[in-house]
Amino acid sequence: MESPTDRPSRGAPGAAGVAVPDSALAREATELIRDTTGELIYHHSRRVYFFGSLQARGRGLAVDPELLYVGALFHDVGLGEAHRGSGRRFEIDGAEEAAAFLRAHGMPEEAVRRVWTAIALHTTPEIPAYLEPEVAALTAGVEYDVLGIGFDGIGPAERAEITALHPRPDFKRRILAAFTEGVAPKPETTFGNVKADVLAHFVPGFRRGDFVEVVRASPWPE
Repeated sequence: MESPTDRPSRGAPGAAGVAVPDSALAREATELIRDTTGELIYHHSRRVYFFGSLQARGRGLAVDPELLYVGALFHDVGLGEAHRGSGRRFEIDGAEEAAAFLRAHGMPEEAVRRVWTAIALHTTPEIPAYLEPEVAALTAGVEYDVLGIGFDGIGPAERAEITALHPRPDFKRRILAAFTEGVAPKPETTFGNVKADVLAHFVPGFRRGDFVEVVRASPWPE
């Protein structure tokens, strides 16, 4: 863990030509996520904001930086221990946490809906690209940092600047471990989504749901 002196102060610097929102809402979100998640998720979430912003710029998307920032910070909150008994997909848990935070700060429902949707769909391939800019940008940022999709679309100097501010030591192994810890207690929530692959690799005895078998076993008579 980093020491308190390593934590971002108000008006934390941007990177790669992307500014960090300096509103009270953004500052409070930063402090909340920094105080309630480990450094792995914190640094990953901030990188998602930077990479998502750059991806949006490259695609000509006009995002609301504040909404994208809050979405990026909260997108993996659902992996935390507090949500492991929820029985819901971790994406939904993170979306609900973000929505509650935004409503508590008086944000309009349209803004809440955009952030909720962005977080809820951030592991769903393709669909986010056809929705609001913040939804598309958040997924693009996640796909860049976790999967390396569109890797060469961001230059090495920009990548280096972002990862200098938010390092990713041993990130591949550590994020897969975080995914496993976050969803293993509720394996039923991985049906039909990418986290079933995680449990298939790292949880002995896990048996993924089978859509064909669900159809065959439905109560409908032939």
